[in-house]
Amino acid sequence: MSNAELNISLEEHLQETLAPLSDILPSDISSQLLSKTLNPDLDLPPQPRTIPYSLLLSISKWARTPAGLEGLKARKLSPNDYTMIALLAGTTTSPERSFPAYVAPDPVADQKRDNRDRKAITALVNAVLSVLGSGGATWWAVSNIGWQPEWKVLLSFLVAAVVGVSETILYIIWESRKAAKGPRKARHLKAAHKKKVDEEPVAVDNSSDTKSDIPENLRQRLTVGTDDDPAS
Repeated sequence: MSNAELNISLEEHLQETLAPLSDILPSDISSQLLSKTLNPDLDLPPQPRTIPYSLLLSISKWARTPAGLEGLKARKLSPNDYTMIALLAGTTTSPERSFPAYVAPDPVADQKRDNRDRKAITALVNAVLSVLGSGGATWWAVSNIGWQPEWKVLLSFLVAAVVGVSETILYIIWESRKAAKGPRKARHLKAAHKKKVDEEPVAVDNSSDTKSDIPENLRQRLTVGTDDDPAS
């Protein structure tokens, strides 16, 4: 975004600084300034009052021209009050824009990332120590044989290079497995959670059926007992 598209918050002190310029500025700049500094319409919803950055830049440039210096002197105004630094002091850039909400970091995710970084650093340090140790051990072993220094250096570098390549391959394999383990583990946890939800038993309340059966059984027994009395 260019500076010409930016808006600056029209603070009270900035409006007081620009107010005396309305009748001494050039007509085009004065009309723009009046449209921005007039009292807002109370019927409209409240919004942050802004003034274009390009308009402030035009006023600052005008204040350095001979006509501007003469006009400011006639009003007993200081040209230093109309530099861009002075005009932008205490203001906010683009206050009307809405920025996304701040998302707090997840402590668990941060801890996992720190652990991964710590393991990676440990692996790199171990690789460097392995390369140096293998080279030094080779130098010491060859020194007992009585080889020439150039052959000892060559063999030490060769062994160190082989160990370095091996450590690099192991590190690449470790990184690839770690990268593949994350998504697979996340999918497994998601599937397990879904399965647990699907298999959750649904409690069936049979109390209403039991209650409805008890009176009916009692009525049946009472009816049978009543029918048997005359026969006896």
